[in-house]
Amino acid sequence: MSERTESLRAIDDGDAFEAVADKTMSRRERYRRLFDRWVLAPGRIIRGDVRARIGASILLLYALVGLFGPRLYTEPEVNQGPRSITPLSEGLTHPLGTDNLGRDILAQIIHATPSMLQMIVAGGLFVTVLGVTVGTTAGFSGGRTDRVLSLLTDIVMTIPGLPLIVILAALLEPQDPVVTGLVLTINVWAGLAREIRSQVLSISRHSYVEASQAMGLSTPTIIVKDILPNIMPYVLITFVNAARQVIFASIGLYFLGVLPYDSVVNWGVMIDQAVSGGAMHVMSLAHWLIAPLAAITLLSFGLILFSQGTDRMFNPRVRARHSSTTDTADEPADETTTTTGGGIR
Repeated sequence: MSERTESLRAIDDGDAFEAVADKTMSRRERYRRLFDRWVLAPGRIIRGDVRARIGASILLLYALVGLFGPRLYTEPEVNQGPRSITPLSEGLTHPLGTDNLGRDILAQIIHATPSMLQMIVAGGLFVTVLGVTVGTTAGFSGGRTDRVLSLLTDIVMTIPGLPLIVILAALLEPQDPVVTGLVLTINVWAGLAREIRSQVLSISRHSYVEASQAMGLSTPTIIVKDILPNIMPYVLITFVNAARQVIFASIGLYFLGVLPYDSVVNWGVMIDQAVSGGAMHVMSLAHWLIAPLAAITLLSFGLILFSQGTDRMFNPRVRARHSSTTDTADEPADETTTTTGGGIR
């Protein structure tokens, strides 16, 4: 009777499964299991997927360049070297050559990377967090909450995005990359919230969600444990799309001169200066234009590959198959997936 009483009490507290785990595992073992399931297992999934490995490698390269590149490579300045030299014409002194003012092009690429990464993270997180919060709350709560949030989402979606961004950029003249990232994604979250709401409405009718509600679990607990894992692949793809939108929007607005760049080193600024300097018409200056375009393309390509290759990371069964501390009796194998050559196929 005492065990039954403890189980019922755990259910009333809204965390029955954790209560059972506390009685069978020590705190250290529990932390080790969580670390294995949420850190090591996703790492094994990424390692077993070619797309995820390539995408993660590209993103890691950009992260390392953004963190350590400006400290290790000289800041670009006028007359840093001979003007308009081609790549490798002077060995490794200027690997990507220089522009028409003698500034090292590789130095400009490296020193523009940190601000671009900050814009991407700020804009992507803003869209993802706000869109998922509004969409899940509206879809799961229903009633007046759903009507109010849906009305707010519809209003934001009707506002033209590009004119709004141009007006805000002209008014605020953002210099901080984080503020720039927020401005560039100011109304993107509304579309995500609308789509997340429709998915949550469908998921909330499933039997396991109804069972969680019957057990008396709180709304945040049901959203985190029953709903979010089902929409996380879509959320990740949305984050990548928002990040790519920040890249292209910032490049375009810097190129057009809408965003201020008096003291900003940016790939869009480089493209603008290259086009103005004749890189589109003079073959000896083509490297000046190709270098920032290649940096933009490679970063976008890495984001796409990483998002496509990590869909299975948020599948609890697939993650359990790659977790060394998960009991196979607790986590049934996914019969629809097979392992071939060390990877998920």
